Amino acid sequence: KIAYAYPGVVVALTFIGLPFVVRTLQPVLRDLNPEIEEAAASLGATRRQTFLKVLFPLIFPAALTGFTLAFARALGEYGSVVFISGNMPMRTEIVPLLIMTKLEEYDYAGATALAVSMLAISFTLLLCINLLQWWTRRQQHSGLWPSQ
Repeated sequence: KIAYAYPGVVVALTFIGLPFVVRTLQPVLRDLNPEIEEAAASLGATRRQTFLKVLFPLIFPAALTGFTLAFARALGEYGSVVFISGNMPMRTEIVPLLIMTKLEEYDYAGATALAVSMLAISFTLLLCINLLQWWTRRQQHSGLWPSQ
């Protein structure tokens, strides 16, 4: 059962965020040179090795950017999630709607605590993603990862 359950939240947020990932990956995949895959195959690489050692490092920055955009969008999304999950207390409740509920109940301290904790988590994840992108660029410039 997907509706009115946790998997419903995951499905809703996946459908909300997927276009952001696709739109960032699409130009990178379109511009990939097919000769790179052919060269890897001619050197004896399996399809799995070709993906992991050649293609994945090339698309990783775009995938990470797409994930960041999807994550940022998912943080503020509550319309579609409420329709699918039903916003059942302690079961399928999401933080943005919980903040709105706290504000409607004039519990400004509770709403602020939730918002600040969500903001801290968001900044921490954004910092981790930026560090990962910096590390990826450094690896590409040092020649450890392929660059196109």
